[in-house]
Amino acid sequence: MRGLPVSRSPLRYRYQQVEAWLFEGIEQKRWRLGEKLPSIRRLCQLHQVSKATVLHALMHLEAQGWIEARPKSGYFVTYHVNPPKAAQSHNILDVPRLANVSDLFLDIMQRSAAFDLLPSSPTLEESPGIRTLNRSIARALRQQNTQESQYYDSPAGDAGLRSQLSIHQARRGWRVESDELCITSGTQQGLFLALMASCQPGDIVAVESPGFYGVLQLLETLGLQVIEVPSSVNHGMDMEALETMLQRWPIRACVVAPAFSTPSGALMPIDRQRRLLDLAERHDLVVIEDDIYADTALGEIPAPLKALDTSGRVILCSSFSKSVSRDLRIGWICGGRWHQQIQQLKVVTQLANSRFLQQGVAHFMAEGGFAAHLRRQRQVLQRRRDQLMMSLNEWPIQPMTISRPLGGLSIWLELPEAVNTLNAYSEALRQGIVITPGPLFSISGRYANCLRLSFAHPWNKQRLQALARLKTLLFK
Repeated sequence: MRGLPVSRSPLRYRYQQVEAWLFEGIEQKRWRLGEKLPSIRRLCQLHQVSKATVLHALMHLEAQGWIEARPKSGYFVTYHVNPPKAAQSHNILDVPRLANVSDLFLDIMQRSAAFDLLPSSPTLEESPGIRTLNRSIARALRQQNTQESQYYDSPAGDAGLRSQLSIHQARRGWRVESDELCITSGTQQGLFLALMASCQPGDIVAVESPGFYGVLQLLETLGLQVIEVPSSVNHGMDMEALETMLQRWPIRACVVAPAFSTPSGALMPIDRQRRLLDLAERHDLVVIEDDIYADTALGEIPAPLKALDTSGRVILCSSFSKSVSRDLRIGWICGGRWHQQIQQLKVVTQLANSRFLQQGVAHFMAEGGFAAHLRRQRQVLQRRRDQLMMSLNEWPIQPMTISRPLGGLSIWLELPEAVNTLNAYSEALRQGIVITPGPLFSISGRYANCLRLSFAHPWNKQRLQALARLKTLLFK
């Protein structure tokens, strides 16, 4: 059946809290397939909310296909939730090996389609936040003087931008001083610097499985060995499996995305985060946190793992590319005990960032443009996610598992074992459709029956038609 694991995070709106509570009950089999949910009046009493709030939550679950309204009877569960296969692979432990990333990654990037099923389709929806950002950047460029243009930016980056980032992180619950941050050209560069500073060629690095293919590419480039740790779409990396691996092999570092990891959108609970840091202390492990998706949270933005770090063992990397624009190549890194070395490596590999771009982004944040953009973006992304899930729930395919992220830009689709998404890639291309097959998220050859589908772009008529054609390609 179509299982729908749910991540847990702070939720901004009351209807989201009610929706999450109801789905958790379905997930935990408090209400089973065919059973009736509590009445609207009872839900209003339980959660101290209005009837409109309860109806909003019920309509969201119904739109996604997990409950149905029956006239004069109430709401009933229509699908049974099963755990996804990816979460059941904890007994499979890999051995360290050198990464070998498929040429498919480069092919997808050359098509500018890492997050778009149909890159030829127009986006149509214009973002007020991007307009505001462009004005801020243009203003910063106009105010540049001739003297500044003849000098490089400082290694740490613009002080004003680092100050605004410090304020933004404080709102998430992480107190970080601006001089603890270093501006980068995106999260990928931050991860590269973190690995260079903390590892030597031949070292073993633990990664999530399935996990970000960009990390695998970095590990291959740096000559680092990879060991894949099973991860679930609910809670991310399996700490028991990681502990077993740490006891068996001299793992140097662990790259992890606690907030809405790609491809599944998993959110690591706080108890797992604490256990990860405990394992890091006991085994002298460097923890490299990929925090790029945190600002895409559909509710409140969760605090980073770095906020729990008391020994400078966590290196946090992030950027604006997923929350604002992929074309805005500005990120940041907090290097902990490796911070000075990271800054030196940045000077060697990049020298400096664009000063006026940083100043423009700092102005965008200081004037409230970034916060306003995130508020609007949460609503846009949730609408797109729900529309994608509603379309997928109409696929008459079983068994099929769909993750239900509360942040990030994509879902993880687990299809029947007979489906091979890698084989479907070329045929889909001939129809102008670009998919991201499951095997790309591992070096093990697993996940051939899995697919990452993004909701980063609007589901216009052309993309919905492409999604329908994809179903035919996969199951013909």
